[in-house]
Amino acid sequence: MNVVVSGTGVVLSRAASAVELIEPGPADAPPVEPKDLIGRKGLRYKDRATQLAYCAARAALRDAALVDDDGGLTVAAGSVAVVVSSNYGNIDTITRAMDTITRETAAAGSPMDLPNASSNVVASSVAIRFGLRGPNLMLCNGATSGLDALRWGANLIRAGRVTRALVLGVEPDNEAVRAFVGGARTVDGAVAVVLESEEAAADRGVPALAALGGAVRGAGLAASLAKLDDAAGERPALWQVPEADALPEGLLDGVPRQDLGARFGLASGALGILQCAAAAGWFARGGAGPVYASAGGDADDASAGLVLLRPAAA
Repeated sequence: MNVVVSGTGVVLSRAASAVELIEPGPADAPPVEPKDLIGRKGLRYKDRATQLAYCAARAALRDAALVDDDGGLTVAAGSVAVVVSSNYGNIDTITRAMDTITRETAAAGSPMDLPNASSNVVASSVAIRFGLRGPNLMLCNGATSGLDALRWGANLIRAGRVTRALVLGVEPDNEAVRAFVGGARTVDGAVAVVLESEEAAADRGVPALAALGGAVRGAGLAASLAKLDDAAGERPALWQVPEADALPEGLLDGVPRQDLGARFGLASGALGILQCAAAAGWFARGGAGPVYASAGGDADDASAGLVLLRPAAA
């Protein structure tokens, strides 16, 4: 079964669409204000990661024509899964709750904070807000988390559990995150894609923006890229590189590279979904395929890769 991207949602300070990921706005663009995009309703007591996720989810669902002008679903609620990837999503809530418990007792914790201290709060909150009743997964899986989320979404579709999946990556930028990552600046935004069986998208009259090809996961970046070569069967037109201090020499020499982490800030768990959306933007601008998305360098626990194809090449 072919799985395609039928919608994208990009909520970054320098980009508001998949196409803008290719040529982003100025580096000094102001941070995203969720209330300006979706209003204030439902944002109170929600951490920034969840607020950003709401914005990207709505944009992707609209782009895929899964919600109408009034926000109602146009498909069965149980046909849509939610898979979210974030390594730092609610770390600010967790540290605040732990600081309170350390200084006082658990009884002193805020009744608004403690329910949001669970790592799956982003995925569950998105599903509740938009009425999505399919499987609900939250991945906090290190460097490969975003590509792992895409693979989980595609597998849910291929296994017949759902017809489509909203796959979302989000990483906020706040004091707690910066303390955890040593002061690095994160993307402070969210990116979502809707994955759908090619047949289902065609039946709804929704054009495919990209198609998912072979996916790999294992130890070592070079080994992952070699497996991607076998899966694609042809040399890539673009290589989306992982976030790594240094890449081994001799990998895909002569292939243009796209470093989204360097462009937008540390993407971490959102990287794979950011790469997928950027590939859709690349194709929309006439770019050739295949595109190799990769995450996890040799210093990480694992490496992962995904081949993204122009829809006509699927």
